[in-house]
Amino acid sequence: MPSARAGGRLLFAGAPRRHRVSGPDRRLSERLRLFQQLRERRDGTGAGAGAGAGRPPPGTPIRIALPGGGLLPGRAQQTTPFQVAAQLGGGLAEAALVARVNGTLQDLDRPLESDADLELLDFSTPEGREAFWRSGACVLGAVAEQFYGATLCSAQATEDGFFCDVHMGDRTVQRDELPALEEACAAFARAGHRFERLEATRQQLAELFKHNSFQLQQLEEEVTSPTATVYRCGPLLHLCRGPLLRHTGLIAALRVLTSSAAFWRGAGGRQSLQRLAAVAFPGAQDLADWQQAQDEAALRDHRRVGREQELFFHKLSPGSCFFLPRGAHVYNALVDFIRSEYRARGFCEVVTPNLFSPRLWELSGHWQHYSTHMFSFTAGTETLSLKPMNCPAHCLMFAHRPRSWRELPLRLADFGVLHRNEPPGTLTGLTRVRRFQQDDAHIFCALEQLEGEIDACLDFVRTVYAVLGFSFRLALATRPPGFLGDPQTWDRAEQQLERSLRAFGQPWELSPGDGAFYGPKIDIRIRDALGRQHQCGTVQLDFQMPERFGLEYASATGGPTRPVLIHRAVLGSVERMVAVLAESCGGRWPFWLSPLQAMVVPQAPEVEDYAREVQAVPGGGLVADLDGDTGATLARKIRRAQLAHYNFQLGKGTGGDGGGHAPSAKSRPFGQVTPLPSSPAPARSSSPPGHRPSPRHSVVPRFSQRPPRVKMAAVPETRGPAR
Repeated sequence: MPSARAGGRLLFAGAPRRHRVSGPDRRLSERLRLFQQLRERRDGTGAGAGAGAGRPPPGTPIRIALPGGGLLPGRAQQTTPFQVAAQLGGGLAEAALVARVNGTLQDLDRPLESDADLELLDFSTPEGREAFWRSGACVLGAVAEQFYGATLCSAQATEDGFFCDVHMGDRTVQRDELPALEEACAAFARAGHRFERLEATRQQLAELFKHNSFQLQQLEEEVTSPTATVYRCGPLLHLCRGPLLRHTGLIAALRVLTSSAAFWRGAGGRQSLQRLAAVAFPGAQDLADWQQAQDEAALRDHRRVGREQELFFHKLSPGSCFFLPRGAHVYNALVDFIRSEYRARGFCEVVTPNLFSPRLWELSGHWQHYSTHMFSFTAGTETLSLKPMNCPAHCLMFAHRPRSWRELPLRLADFGVLHRNEPPGTLTGLTRVRRFQQDDAHIFCALEQLEGEIDACLDFVRTVYAVLGFSFRLALATRPPGFLGDPQTWDRAEQQLERSLRAFGQPWELSPGDGAFYGPKIDIRIRDALGRQHQCGTVQLDFQMPERFGLEYASATGGPTRPVLIHRAVLGSVERMVAVLAESCGGRWPFWLSPLQAMVVPQAPEVEDYAREVQAVPGGGLVADLDGDTGATLARKIRRAQLAHYNFQLGKGTGGDGGGHAPSAKSRPFGQVTPLPSSPAPARSSSPPGHRPSPRHSVVPRFSQRPPRVKMAAVPETRGPAR
């Protein structure tokens, strides 16, 4: 719905009067006028547009290289990526959202400065989606400022949408206000406001944002360069690195999802904010498809599965989980699986303390970068911290006695409990918790062993994910701002990881600036049954921590040598992996992981004692329950087991040694029950079927394959009536 001005007030048609506000800040016109003056000054002086710094003069012919080897001519500082998209045709101008120019993302309307390798990115790419959702966050922020008279604090894209944090004093956004806010966002988007980019000095930005203390603080704390970028979108001015869309008209569908409380700069901040979360798409059908996927995901939500199957719950310990017996079975089966791989791949499992002095974290460098995410407390006169990671403790283990080159590579694995102080608003079931365990390992090796160890880590990843049935994507994350160490060491580490990725033979992508502060890493994102991606495994290279701890080993020539450290996880957080698996299989667990492997169904009360013997078969590893409900028919018992997703139903009639008569498929439509033998036999192991791990290959079936038949007669779970 269009907006209208009346008596100096900006009103959104369709908004209930109690939601409307008195219009934009009266100082808004002053800020917009300053923004326009700065743009005109830049355009008039040609700042940043002239020759110099290796750039050719405006209008100089340049070469534009396209993916696939195509070449196009252009003009320096005149030709834009959008013009190239329009020239190529085929709908590219309508689909392209941002451009990658010589490896750097930029707006489509920003001119090319010199010869360029150009790639046009649409909504199907992660970079395109991020730019689209970042632009959607600007739309939501602009409307929130006008709709509520709020102050925009931050607007960010996430993996599955975007959010805005706004300051509204004591005002809160009620759920019944969201539809009107959504309509206002749609009207704003349809107006086709352009996203205008300006690179300004810190002094100019301070003047632009002098009435917004939140963005002033962001400018002071986060902007370290002499200049930074600010975008205008209609009445909104937003400190943002970009890139953004060309205009808001590209946002065809937007859904405001939730409003919640938040705090400026985390839970320790004094300012209470409102967080508005939303999602947006280039077309209405995209939004409909997303909603359908959300509905399916809600049915598979691990919190729902955990409640229905009695796996876990979270009450009275925010961010921590109570695993009930069935949930503990899944948890321990995953840990045992990784332990079996550890034994085959030469890892040594260790146990480390939970409490450490801050001196350890100061030595490792974590205190400077991570102390706000750690739980610390005072015991007497001493300050102690719960460990959020295992690597410093493993460095102490390496250093506790002299080491020889003959001991390398030294592979230390640890399932120790970790604690991280996550803000309350970010806790989501098992996927974001405060207390968790990882299949965490650290490899200390010589430089010449590095390539082989990284290759072995990637093979470990491929083996485990093949068993779990996940496809995965790899990304090389390079050095971030504020990294430890010297650039030359980082370059060497990044080049080594790149060589290993190329040798691995699977497609990978570059993720600039996303490395850990101590070293580059390979991020591994798995794809579940609903097509969603999850960050679980990682392989991180670290030249810094061995230096900080002074780690050394005696080389073959006798001199002291510094080892290289590899941080490695495959499952990542075991809690998170349990959640991902629960949602991916929708509660229909594979046999070796299942806490519902078999339901024993006595066909008459007189065989119930025998059925209990079967349920408690010793030494077989079978997880079995018994349905002793004497008031239920056999068909009802079987149907209940099927709806509960038991892998097998085991039945016993009143006859001897298999002589009982089971109902036929014709008379009972829920599946065939074959009589159990007269004496129960041990079931086979419930570890991954056929699992024989080796350093390079594990002969195990995929997650989706059915388990082998147990020795007892059984009826596999069926999805519907037998035919």
